[in-house]
Amino acid sequence: MNKVHYNVSGLLNEQVKTQVKNVLHEIDGVNMINIDLARGSIEVGYNGSVDTDEIKQGIERVGCKIE
Repeated sequence: MNKVHYNVSGLLNEQVKTQVKNVLHEIDGVNMINIDLARGSIEVGYNGSVDTDEIKQGIERVGCKIE
């Protein structure tokens, strides 16, 4: 399993966290999502067929900004 880690601004509350999780779960091949609101970080585990740009776009579509 591959992993990517992003520092993100805009993770304001549980509602945004849920929105990010929902978007990322829609991407085929994503099998692990850890979101830390206090640190403003997102870690995503995925198999080799996932394009990391798709993960970034999903996070930003919710209104968060990758730093």
